[in-house]
Amino acid sequence: MKLLRYGPKGAEKPGLLDRAGRIRDLSGVIADVSGEALSDGSLDRLRALAPESLPLVDGEPRLGPCVGDVGMFHAIGLNYRDHAAETGAKPPPEPMLFTKSVYCICGPDDDVIRPRGSVKLDWEAELGIVIGREGKYIPEAEALDHVAGYCVVNDVSERTFQRDRSGQFVKGKSGDNFGPIGPWLVTRDDIPDPQALRVWLEVDGERRQDGTTADMIFGVRFLVSYISQFMRLRPGDLITTGTPAGVGMGMSPETYLQPGQRIRLGIDGLGEQRQLVVDDT
Repeated sequence: MKLLRYGPKGAEKPGLLDRAGRIRDLSGVIADVSGEALSDGSLDRLRALAPESLPLVDGEPRLGPCVGDVGMFHAIGLNYRDHAAETGAKPPPEPMLFTKSVYCICGPDDDVIRPRGSVKLDWEAELGIVIGREGKYIPEAEALDHVAGYCVVNDVSERTFQRDRSGQFVKGKSGDNFGPIGPWLVTRDDIPDPQALRVWLEVDGERRQDGTTADMIFGVRFLVSYISQFMRLRPGDLITTGTPAGVGMGMSPETYLQPGQRIRLGIDGLGEQRQLVVDDT
């Protein structure tokens, strides 16, 4: 099942993608794709609906972030061996956990905004995990029971802010529109093995990243369990799981995004994103 949110920024409505790829309005069934709507019981009720019984949405509306009211946006660094190698870092012995501001979240095709002072704006195609069941100290064997589904994330990063301005990664990870998510949330029953998904990204039609989640150092089950040892996970929390090799920082010479460039990225079964890079005004 593919859930989404559509409409103007700040006024998105919940929707469902039917088998023909058309958007069906869910606003008469749930208030939003968020919180309790992501629970197992709620998702079961949505699966029981006949999509044809839901109102058809006309045209091609803007797609918003596929999850609303995200409480925490967790992120994992250096979680692919090839990406760690291209940055000159050793694979970490435990997940490198940091956060992105929830205010950076935007729709999958919204512009990527280069902030003032940015000179090293980078891309990172990643698998996102959406939490559907609250938990703390979650055993690894039960971790997927707490997952509502998965989505595509572009973990946009400003490397100067991240690496050269002291302090934590969050400064280089949280600019406006540094967190495109979607186009839709695919429920976990439609993704039987999250460790067997191809992840790719292009800049101006040139393939930059082409990897697989099979190469993660720490897999989905482990990450959900690991984070829950330190803090409670709640429905609607988002975990972005790291990126394969091919980021601008890893190129020789280093290559970064410029205004006017176009990004396209996707993950098997989870859809695609398309973004235009623009300067902040």
